[in-house]
Amino acid sequence: MSVVFVAASKLPTPFAEFTMHGFLDEETGKEHLALTLGDVADGQPVLGRLHSECLTGDALFSLRCDCGAQLEAALRAIAAEGRGILLYLRQEGRGIGLLNKIRAYKLQDSGADTVEANEQLGFAADLRDYSICQPMLDHLNVHSLQLMTNNPRKVKAMQGFGVEVAQRVPLQVGQNPYNKLYLATKAGKLGHLLGLEHQAEQSEHES
Repeated sequence: MSVVFVAASKLPTPFAEFTMHGFLDEETGKEHLALTLGDVADGQPVLGRLHSECLTGDALFSLRCDCGAQLEAALRAIAAEGRGILLYLRQEGRGIGLLNKIRAYKLQDSGADTVEANEQLGFAADLRDYSICQPMLDHLNVHSLQLMTNNPRKVKAMQGFGVEVAQRVPLQVGQNPYNKLYLATKAGKLGHLLGLEHQAEQSEHES
């Protein structure tokens, strides 16, 4: 695996003072982060999240998705627990990149859902690669997670890489009128566990 550890430092935030670990994927040149709090290498399941970069949601407060709300909720949960890990993965737009994400948004403005927009641009619905997590978790000696996610694909990916998922912790936050169809599509077409599958079916019938 081409992902290597580079350096670590303290990162004070409004939620807690985390330790920030920087990793470089030498094959792609992408830089990834792990934020840890407390002793995550004691062998016990660690409260954690795999969070793919979303500049529009994480930094620009976009209401088109639930990413920023999930990031904040995960950091708050880790802080409340006093122990945990968040991997921040540079996989913008489910792996298609920022500019293609804007192109996909334009198609969504014209009526496509998030899956249809990606496919119209020639991409699969989700191109994220979670194999980059394995060397990061190995470096931090984390082998068991209480994984904060609504996405069964993340659970399956971690188990496939030999990481135990002791518990899946739902992270259902950030719903608003602007991302109603987006969330329903994630539930109906991508299998996210949001209890919104019927909304996706209804949206398809209405479109």
